Amino acid sequence: MAAAALGAAAASSQAPAATATAEPGAGDEDSREVRVLQSLRGKICEAKNLLPYLGPNKMRDCFCTINLDQEEVYRTQVVEKSLSPFFSEEFYFEIPRTFQYLSFYVYDKNVLQRDLRIGKVAIKKEDLCNHSGKETWFSLQPVDSNSEVQGKVHLELKLNELITENGTVCQQLVVHIKACHGLPLINGQSCDPYATVSLVGPSRNDQKKTKVKKKTSNPQFNEIFYFEVTRSSSYTRKSQFQVEEEDIEKLEIRIDLWNNGNLVQDVFLGEIKVPVNVLRNDSSHQAWYLLQPRDNGNKSSKTDDLGSLRLNICYTEDYVLPSEYYGPLKTLLLKSPDVQPISASAAYILGEICRDKNDAVLPLVRLLLHHDRLVPFATAVAELDLKDTQDANTIFRGNSLATRCLDEMMKIVGGHYLKVTLKPILDEICESSKSCEIDPIKLKEGDNVENNKENLRYYVDKLFSTIVKSSMSCPTVMCDIFYSLRQMATQRFPNDPHVQYSAVSSFVFLRFFAVAVVSPHTFHLRPHHPDAQTIRTLTLISKTIQTLGSWGSLSKSKSSFKESFMCEFFKMFQEEGYIIAVKKFLDEISSTETKESSGTSEPVHLKEGEMYKRAQGRTRIGKKNFKKRWFCLTSRELTYHKQPGSKDAIYTIPVKNILAVEKLEESSFNKKNMFQVIHTEKPLYVQANNCVEANEWIDVLCRVSRCNQNRLSSYHPSAYLNGSWLCCQETSENAHGCKPCTAGVPADIQIDIDEDRETERIYSLFTLSLPKLQKMEEACGTIAVYQGPQKEPDDYSNFVIEDSVTTFKTIQQVKSIIEKLDEPHEKYRKKRSSSAKYGSKENPIVGKTS
Repeated sequence: MAAAALGAAAASSQAPAATATAEPGAGDEDSREVRVLQSLRGKICEAKNLLPYLGPNKMRDCFCTINLDQEEVYRTQVVEKSLSPFFSEEFYFEIPRTFQYLSFYVYDKNVLQRDLRIGKVAIKKEDLCNHSGKETWFSLQPVDSNSEVQGKVHLELKLNELITENGTVCQQLVVHIKACHGLPLINGQSCDPYATVSLVGPSRNDQKKTKVKKKTSNPQFNEIFYFEVTRSSSYTRKSQFQVEEEDIEKLEIRIDLWNNGNLVQDVFLGEIKVPVNVLRNDSSHQAWYLLQPRDNGNKSSKTDDLGSLRLNICYTEDYVLPSEYYGPLKTLLLKSPDVQPISASAAYILGEICRDKNDAVLPLVRLLLHHDRLVPFATAVAELDLKDTQDANTIFRGNSLATRCLDEMMKIVGGHYLKVTLKPILDEICESSKSCEIDPIKLKEGDNVENNKENLRYYVDKLFSTIVKSSMSCPTVMCDIFYSLRQMATQRFPNDPHVQYSAVSSFVFLRFFAVAVVSPHTFHLRPHHPDAQTIRTLTLISKTIQTLGSWGSLSKSKSSFKESFMCEFFKMFQEEGYIIAVKKFLDEISSTETKESSGTSEPVHLKEGEMYKRAQGRTRIGKKNFKKRWFCLTSRELTYHKQPGSKDAIYTIPVKNILAVEKLEESSFNKKNMFQVIHTEKPLYVQANNCVEANEWIDVLCRVSRCNQNRLSSYHPSAYLNGSWLCCQETSENAHGCKPCTAGVPADIQIDIDEDRETERIYSLFTLSLPKLQKMEEACGTIAVYQGPQKEPDDYSNFVIEDSVTTFKTIQQVKSIIEKLDEPHEKYRKKRSSSAKYGSKENPIVGKTS
């Protein structure tokens, strides 16, 4: 009743609901490719009760790997000296191929010998959905070389009647082993496989062998073997030969795959067993079979004795249809930033109904980024967060939809920024062996705590200095959102002068730089996990950096450390210079300096000083010369004058017209410390008084112009003189640059986003969450009729519903679009199930095991 009443109210005020575009003709999707895309997300939490060593030192140095069948795709850090290692490592990756098992192996690290596999958790692909999104303890199973298999075999069997020279008749089995696919890598390289083919029965075991195929995981054998199936008989006994029933029921073909070990023992790769009676009703049988493990009798007494592993796994498989199917859903989602209130938008509703907001955040952020709609959406949901924030000290500290969206955005667009800012220093830290431990309890024998403090301070200062000078590399999207956060925080807490900074630092320092420092592997800043000592060093640096970046803490000259040794160490940084540097950095990444002025505010003065510039005018007689001028840069324009204080500029370049700022090669004019300001007219060539000044001017000019449209991606590092560019000898003055631009390139990196895949993921999430969507729809009706929760608040009290009519309307649109998308998905599923014949390469037979 309530929902019906609300439906009428919504219908009277709403514009027409988003409708599907004309659906492609029936069967059209059959002729176009439907992409099947897989991804895996989750967390390796911890292990416990691992088997101890048999000696006085019972502890192990453990790590965990993720394997698709036998291919390792991820590895955790090593946890030293523990039988209950705590890993706490999140992972996410696309799965580029088919697989049978997802396996997690727990290893004992061995420096001198091969790492020991303690145990494994192997989950069949079809069972992954049973564990999705839940933390589960799995018992470790024993790892045996004869159970570690992957791949499939293409086999053909035939029965032929054979007449011998003496007139007798034999039944002959023809085994054609055609090929294998997807065999494992051995020691990181393709294997040298061969197969043994055996006819096995109660009293026989005839075995033959293929040739070895070198360096391949997909060998083409194409070899035929012949076996006599039954005893010989003559025409006098039977006019036509028949296979004796008791024989055929007991015979089977067994094919074992091996890797040729040359000088070492051959490695078992898997086996299949096919009963000969598959030919009972047909003289020929051809199919693909999955390789199976072999039980060689080597079993552990109790699998529980090996310990257990706690995992959180989320596997997704998306069937991505052609683009035209997703138009209505994309349109509805991209309208979300414009919906008032934002809580009634399709994007926000998705975050409300998903069991885990992270499931919704990744595809939403990527889709909105792709269409330049993330900034208004993030701004709107952040404003909703601020309404519920009562204390300025806790601003943006929770895990709301807004903070998660911004976290994900920074990971996506900030990757290059982190690399150019942090990677060189992180490389130095990880590749050196300097001790930085300052906790007296954790000091090793022989350590000097004062030396360690100096080492740690050196790294913190170097990292801090690099960060606060990196604003010109900060991506434009991040700057735009930081600007919005700053303005909203100031409006929400007008009496707190520091909130404008803490609103930004809570993201850029606490959730971005500090996190990347402590886990560089996660952000692709290091190829491998650091060792335990380096992780400890990075943790101490990260703690200090995030506290330095917290404007609120600095303003009170206090630190938030609980440990006394960290409080003591942080006293080294409680100087005004650090506060000024942080403030300047936060100003630069969140101010209006990089935006085109609206004309209503006064320009911000950025820098001025005396330099030499090359004359801009052209004369028929004489050379262009260099003259001393007074330069002045504001947020609107770059000007130069004959002398300081002059109000009449000789030349003006609007900041919005600057296309690039780069160094100029010394050979151009045989002058040092030169740079060029490339704009919509002729390049301006400038010589600074020294290299420091030149770098400062290049830095500030790049920052102020980084958001300009039509910025160049390439430039000429030398000047255009005497009819050609000195660098590339091109004669046209308008020729494209011959070298990629350096400064400012990270600001607008093009991100490769598959919008159809992201929309398909969102469709899947809406489909999985339909029951909660239905509850939300009912809640809108209840609120509309009864003006708020009455008898059963649990059904909807957790939903954010500010405007029940608008929310109800959006839910109706979502349901309508999802229903229309269900139809092509169902057609594809039916087609797939009918086309993937059991025994085909796509759907191989799972044979019996020992």
